Amino acid sequence: MNDTHDEGGDPACWLDRVCDACGRIRERPGSDVCEHCGAAADGPEEEDRTAPPAASGTGARRRDRDETGRARNARPRDGLGRPLPYGAPGVDRQPEGVARTPAETLAEAQRLLDFGMPFHAHEVLEDAWKAAPEAERELWRGLAQLAVGLTHAARGNAVGGTALLERGASALAPYAAAAPYGIDVAGLLAWADGLTGRLAGGPAAGDGAAGPGPVPAAETAPRLRAGQGRAGA
Repeated sequence: MNDTHDEGGDPACWLDRVCDACGRIRERPGSDVCEHCGAAADGPEEEDRTAPPAASGTGARRRDRDETGRARNARPRDGLGRPLPYGAPGVDRQPEGVARTPAETLAEAQRLLDFGMPFHAHEVLEDAWKAAPEAERELWRGLAQLAVGLTHAARGNAVGGTALLERGASALAPYAAAAPYGIDVAGLLAWADGLTGRLAGGPAAGDGAAGPGPVPAAETAPRLRAGQGRAGA
């Protein structure tokens, strides 16, 4: 997560605050362990088991952090943003701080969603959240949170996916009556509700499937704007 904008409230996407062990949101991100299940803050998927032991003798190398303790983004990641061993080929991250118009942001985020890369789509939407005027900040943050919810759903983390989808939908709901930039807020709210039902084991919106488990990211991706087709279609 590229969250360097701290105003004392919720971060943009909560990606790194979801516990890899139990799937729930860690409400005390400065703690060394998850308050829900007791797992180390840098869970098993964050460890590099191919790296030599740390000088302190504590074992596996942990996530890169800066002098303030904030996680760095040097670790290679796969298409769903999961950390890979150091030195492994990963999927390039989206560059931070790119200035885009709202239309360009939505088009790029949709392209990434359509190609099954919601983690990368959230980075694009997070740039928009950081640059947005105050009246639109919750709109873009909500979109970023939905992308992260899909990321966790595609990873098979139903608990974390549901939490992020619900937060994203809550942020978007106030814009439903007058959604800017052609964003299909009503459609996104219905999509999020359908996916949370699917993650809970209920009927999935549109296909009648049921049961928790990893969802296919590309096929499950929402339409950000009404009438917007899929990339490459």
